[in-house]
Amino acid sequence: MRNQVKHFINGEWIESTGSETIDVVNPATEEVMGKISSGTNEDLDKAVAAAKAVLPTFSNSTREERIQWLHNIVEGYKKRKDEFIEVMTDELGAPLSVSEEVHYNMGLGHFSHAAEALESFSFSENRGGHTVLKETIGVSGLITLWNFPTNQTSTKIASAIAAGSPVVLKPASKTPFAAMMLAEIIDEAGVPKGAFNLVNGTGSVIGDGISSHRDIDFVSFTGSGSVGEKIMQNAAQTIKKVALELGGKSPLIVLDDANVEEAAKSAVSHMMTNTGQVCSAATRILVPTSLKVQFEEAVQKVLPSFPVGDPRKKGIATGPLVSEDQWETVQSYIEKGEKEATLLIGGTGKPEGLEKGYFAKPTVFTDVSNDMVIAQEEIFGPVTTILTYDSLDQALDIANDTIYGLAGYVIGKNPEKLRDVASKIKAGRITVNDADTDFHGPFGGYKQSGIGREWGDFGIEEYLEVKSVHGMPS
Repeated sequence: MRNQVKHFINGEWIESTGSETIDVVNPATEEVMGKISSGTNEDLDKAVAAAKAVLPTFSNSTREERIQWLHNIVEGYKKRKDEFIEVMTDELGAPLSVSEEVHYNMGLGHFSHAAEALESFSFSENRGGHTVLKETIGVSGLITLWNFPTNQTSTKIASAIAAGSPVVLKPASKTPFAAMMLAEIIDEAGVPKGAFNLVNGTGSVIGDGISSHRDIDFVSFTGSGSVGEKIMQNAAQTIKKVALELGGKSPLIVLDDANVEEAAKSAVSHMMTNTGQVCSAATRILVPTSLKVQFEEAVQKVLPSFPVGDPRKKGIATGPLVSEDQWETVQSYIEKGEKEATLLIGGTGKPEGLEKGYFAKPTVFTDVSNDMVIAQEEIFGPVTTILTYDSLDQALDIANDTIYGLAGYVIGKNPEKLRDVASKIKAGRITVNDADTDFHGPFGGYKQSGIGREWGDFGIEEYLEVKSVHGMPS
């Protein structure tokens, strides 16, 4: 049992000014695995004051100091690898292999790549008759979702440190313990007191408090569109900058020359990795009409290679959904899908033999049209949809007919076709033939998938303001 009911403020773990706590539940067992404090506005004010006090010195730290702090964090992070894997398996329900290969590695990658990007980052540029300076934006408020406990916190923290911006972090209350480990690592890395602060609590108190706080200059949020809208409304009161990484309903376009088995494996991987709780997951699979039957058969064939079960058992690829609420949400979408489309695999209820834990049946719908609820709304579970097309123009029309634009995927062999389709999908990140992720590449979306970019030097830019200076002596 992890009872960590203190907040990390100004380099110390301190008691909350309130007495309320929040239970953290292991989604595989449905048992309480720990408690955190439900922070108050007074707790938040203390954290913001600490960040504001250190701003003058932290923002004027040298490039070399920031790089060293990031390297120190990397070393501290590596030392606690096994603990990170254990914690994320318990709080998120991710299988041990996913906790290591995805969650742990992504968090590590953001800190190391931020240090690398900082090596050559230009904070000053001469442009003819004037100089452009990039300066720390000020105090930053970070609000993260539960589905990637290290990835989302690490990319925001790493970019903020690289930019010299002190932060106040509100981690997701469903998965807070990995973030609390990061607080300990950052402290041990020598980052100045007050430059990193962590306040646990609810979105209605701490989240709203961060986005409306007069002494916070920038808010970086990852989460749902509805909460992103609220954050923009709150931030508008003080005209503060916001960066939003929101939802997605990403298309995967299978070209007519694609290897159908490989395409099916890619589609199933998107559905099953992290139990489908991935904002950039491909959840609309666009297949040529001529390949529909063959593709459906390939999906049914490959699905058993992604077994669902106890995340601590060897060989398990997919664990439970994060909470009972999320399980019920996914069930409601499956029920809608059963009325709209043809159920190819899965359905409502829990998989056989998994009555305890928030496990859902991997579910595939076919004969889906793009105007259906299951094709337009983000489900955030192990559910995917198969749509068909008769021409590439039609495929692109379907792919772009969505309020979202976070990611897109293309699978095929013809380089010219791949390039053409990738260029015409309206989304922030396109992946061709399951290419490896590049941490230096920008991550973020078009349309209602968000505002701004994270990762690498693009992430650092978000924590900076641009100043034009005319007439500066050389």
